[in-house]
Amino acid sequence: MTETEIMTDTNDDQIGKSPLKAMAEHIRDSGAAMLLACDVVQGEIEVTVNASDVAAALALFRDDRQASFTQLIDLTAVDYPDRKYRFDMIYQMLSMQNNMRLRLVAAVGEGQAVPSATSVFLAANWAEREVWDMFGIFFAGHPDLRRLLTDYGFEGHPLRKDFPLTGHVEVRYDDTQRRVINEPVHLVQEFRDFDFLSPWEGMHTELDGVGNTHDPDKTAK
Repeated sequence: MTETEIMTDTNDDQIGKSPLKAMAEHIRDSGAAMLLACDVVQGEIEVTVNASDVAAALALFRDDRQASFTQLIDLTAVDYPDRKYRFDMIYQMLSMQNNMRLRLVAAVGEGQAVPSATSVFLAANWAEREVWDMFGIFFAGHPDLRRLLTDYGFEGHPLRKDFPLTGHVEVRYDDTQRRVINEPVHLVQEFRDFDFLSPWEGMHTELDGVGNTHDPDKTAK
């Protein structure tokens, strides 16, 4: 074996024994019964579980003394309308003890309930309300699952990819009635359909496949 090959093997061993990969291996071993995947992605540990195991997985990573992911930084969702399981629930955890982050991902189908994480982290309360409001994902066992950012009479969930840009209802203050009213959205101007064709004669000849006989230098005076 050459000196270069020896150095390469040594570097590979060092990388394999890095604290981040060692933690990923520990999590993979301790949560083998519920984990679908566990790997290091872009400098963070990423774990995939079934939606029904979310609360149990969060508790496991929090209570494990070696892992000690004791803080829930954030939770949110991503909408993939063309997938069978339309949403991804994403939980960001932090271990102050190890200076590491963990990302928990769970695929959620349309109308599928996700166990609330409020029994594990109280910080999940308002974050789950926001996800319910924006995406329409229901959290089973949440103590007060109400809309958080939109009005109580709001229709739909704005961060879904199929939600219209104009919304369904307009909320405004009516000077005559002296109160806030909800009414269907009324567009003053219809959406225009652009065909990307220029009104200039030279552009038409180009698009029609005919050589452009228009010379801008001759017409410019």
